[in-house]
Amino acid sequence: MVQETHYEVLNVKEDASYDEIRTSYRSAVLSLHPDKLLRTSETSSVNQRSGDRFLKVQKAWEILSNSSSRLSYDKELRNSRRDILAADVAEDLSLDDMTVEDDGEALELFYQCRCGDYFSVDSFELQQMGYSLLREGISISALNADTLPGSVILPCGSCSLKARLVISIDHN
Repeated sequence: MVQETHYEVLNVKEDASYDEIRTSYRSAVLSLHPDKLLRTSETSSVNQRSGDRFLKVQKAWEILSNSSSRLSYDKELRNSRRDILAADVAEDLSLDDMTVEDDGEALELFYQCRCGDYFSVDSFELQQMGYSLLREGISISALNADTLPGSVILPCGSCSLKARLVISIDHN
């Protein structure tokens, strides 16, 4: 089960400004505050859920309203997502592992999955991600404007497996 993020609790985007977060927090607090809820026996389970939700809203505000705790939280969130992605990856590949086909317009990169289908990406898709492919004979390399290595997750065409294409950058 995936845990709800503080951004989801406050119903804001992860790049929301402080003012957007504060507005959403205030709205949630006004609707969920325990003093606003009826205290009848018929609604006790509703009150309990609203009280739990109120505490989640308070905790989310506590973290996201402080710039240093928000930075720390965002870093933890990115790391946990990276760990989840890594757990789903069946294999790590390099450009050298890929079969290359040139259709005249784009370079198509393929790698056979254990199910028999392929992981694939083309040079247009990589270009949209900031990578330019260069082909010299049978050798293929990548260039990136910021010269940082990176990786791309490639889903299999048939099954649920994924491969990570690790792109190391040529510095020529």
